[in-house]
Amino acid sequence: MTKEQIQALIEKGLPDALVTVRGDDGRHFEADILWTGFAGKTPIAQHRMVYAALGEAMGTEIHALKLSTRAPKAPCA
Repeated sequence: MTKEQIQALIEKGLPDALVTVRGDDGRHFEADILWTGFAGKTPIAQHRMVYAALGEAMGTEIHALKLSTRAPKAPCA
């Protein structure tokens, strides 16, 4: 699996997310994800949402995935 394929799966599962995936060995990856759908969710819940978007590839084709997830900050009033 390539980082581009992982990015596409995440973007499909988390519409309108800003996703950057790094990793060149085909098994170990890092993903930074900014998505409004993460607002109010715990980090664990956010990671579960990403894993759900990746489906069966997580744990089979993707051996390790380091996640950095966050929601956009609300504008200052």
